[in-house]
Amino acid sequence: MEFVTLNTGAKMPLEGFGVFQIPDPSQCEEVVYNAIRTGYRLLDTAAAYFNEEAVGKAVARAIADGITSREEMFITTKVWVSDMGSEEAAYQAVKTSLAKLDMEYADLILLHQPMNDYFAAYRGITKAYKEGLTKAIGVANFYPAILANFCETVEVIPAVNQIELHPFFVQQSAIENMKSYGVVPQAWGPLAEGKHGIFTDPEIKAIGDKYGKSNAQVVLRWNAQRGVSIIPKSVKVERMEQNIDIWDFSLTDEEMAAVAAKDIGHSEIVNHDDPMFVKFVLGMKE
Repeated sequence: MEFVTLNTGAKMPLEGFGVFQIPDPSQCEEVVYNAIRTGYRLLDTAAAYFNEEAVGKAVARAIADGITSREEMFITTKVWVSDMGSEEAAYQAVKTSLAKLDMEYADLILLHQPMNDYFAAYRGITKAYKEGLTKAIGVANFYPAILANFCETVEVIPAVNQIELHPFFVQQSAIENMKSYGVVPQAWGPLAEGKHGIFTDPEIKAIGDKYGKSNAQVVLRWNAQRGVSIIPKSVKVERMEQNIDIWDFSLTDEEMAAVAAKDIGHSEIVNHDDPMFVKFVLGMKE
């Protein structure tokens, strides 16, 4: 595993494990436990995923079984939009998440969307950071102009910005913008949620065949190699093992460019610029 040092000095694994869309508590606990046993040490959850308790139980079980320690783990969770109406609401949301995780601290707390009063909410998680409730703070889904305005305004620069990043939505200019502020880019949906024929794309497969790797491994390595933290998700142990087995090869500049050439310039998963999407999210209660 390779690591990146965040702007707070915290060390974050470059690859982690996401738990989006695993709301069933018993399944989520077992999946996360298997992920830890497979070697993942970064776990990414959120209040809006409704599985923080299951993640916490899996971590506690892995620690009890001697597989890992809390110090080895890097736990990320996120404050949902409905808790972003004020500084106090966001601060209390952090405490609620920690209670559900059954942990004294998180390693990274993110604001889940640039919606509601996200400046006030960020002050709330900044307070939590100053009190030692988290090792770092950041944001998710903050696109370039929003992030630039944010970084020029806030007291503590976000350590991480988690956005959609994969070969069909490369967003290289967004990554350069983040890096100019010392913000680490992190990819949600690094496998494009299986869209665009990503697992069977012949050009990606040709690259993978050269290294004895699958399309998924090539795509994950491509993002990691350009300095992007990745959090793939799978409920199957064999896929977990495959997804983490990307640290023994490197892509050439030509191969990196060939993968990036798949870019279609927009998301086909979610349109954050759609006012109806904003209204929908603001209507969701965590």
